[in-house]
Amino acid sequence: MEKEIRDVVIIGTGPAGYTAAIYTGRANLKPLVIEGMQPGGQLMITTDIENFPGFPEGINGPELMSRMRKQAERFNTEFAYGSVNEADLSRSPFSLILDDGREILTRSLIIATGANAKWLGIESEDKYRGKGVSACATCDGFFFKESRVFVIGGGDTAMEEALYLTKFASEVTLVHRRDEFRASKIMSLRASKNPKISTILNAVVDEILGDGIKVTGIRLKDVRTGELSEHDCDGVFMAIGHEPNAGLFRGQISLDDYGYIETKKTSTATSVPGVFACGDVQDYTYRQAVTAVGSGCMAAVDAERFLESIR
Repeated sequence: MEKEIRDVVIIGTGPAGYTAAIYTGRANLKPLVIEGMQPGGQLMITTDIENFPGFPEGINGPELMSRMRKQAERFNTEFAYGSVNEADLSRSPFSLILDDGREILTRSLIIATGANAKWLGIESEDKYRGKGVSACATCDGFFFKESRVFVIGGGDTAMEEALYLTKFASEVTLVHRRDEFRASKIMSLRASKNPKISTILNAVVDEILGDGIKVTGIRLKDVRTGELSEHDCDGVFMAIGHEPNAGLFRGQISLDDYGYIETKKTSTATSVPGVFACGDVQDYTYRQAVTAVGSGCMAAVDAERFLESIR
């Protein structure tokens, strides 16, 4: 008996994946969404979202993802729990092997696997995540009006985060483990000229301090002397990079130097015809829920047009 060949399979259930499901479902393509090990993506660990259009009072991440899922289900989206262990994009239909051994064949594929912020990996960081610890200034900076915050990192991302936070915070301190920043000269200059920004070099985070409810300070360790110092603060922003979840497709589709999936200009099409990418797995610039939603729509429309072209 021949295996069923799906018209479209979507990998990932963040804002991009759910939106792609809504649009392909409305196009009667009967999408199958592979949820991954964390259905809902990064927004499932986001407490308050105040910049998503249509929610003037704000909404928490899990509630927003729940609503998106229900909307996708309304248009006959099918969900499969689990992760993709293997993918063969060398021929059509594409083959996906899930972690339970199931094989799924599809004529088109939308990759919406997202990207994960890099974290330090210390226990207190996890304890206070969403309670003063963040990895997204544009997402959470608004909550730190007239506050003292620390930004950890030394690249352009750290400079951008620090500069953005000066719109809200009263004091921003950049912490870098080396004796000079690796950011571009222009970004370093902008940060150094901002009166709200100060720097601490040759230091790493030893501990994030709190009262059990929220962040109250940070303990730093001098990498040269080992000396510890404690500083009062209200928030700590990690700006040490992101890791796109695209490793499964390495060697099969074009990735950039940082591991993000490359898509064609004004399109979500990848280097493989019939394979599309949306959301944070291909967007290293904006990384916002609303931009992920937009690219999810684009991927769905691109997939629909592709399927029409091969019928």
